[in-house]
Amino acid sequence: MAKEPTKAAAPKTGGIHAPVQPSPELGAVVGNDRLPRSEVISKVWAYIKKHDLQNPANKREILADAALEKVFGKKSVTMFEMNKYIAAHVKA
Repeated sequence: MAKEPTKAAAPKTGGIHAPVQPSPELGAVVGNDRLPRSEVISKVWAYIKKHDLQNPANKREILADAALEKVFGKKSVTMFEMNKYIAAHVKA
């Protein structure tokens, strides 16, 4: 009897894995190619760490540089608010 494919074997294409198109502002940080939403978040975090944009006194706060300020619309956001601003800059 043949085994049925498990859910883990199925390609993930919905929700956080659905490809999205970054806006030009977000594209300046993560690139302009369509990416899964999870990859967009990973690339934003990589950018934050590369440019040392976490507040040293409060690691939950992101201190936006010029590129991230265009995405967030302000100088600083918490890591919990960040996804809300990123969501406004991606299109399914």
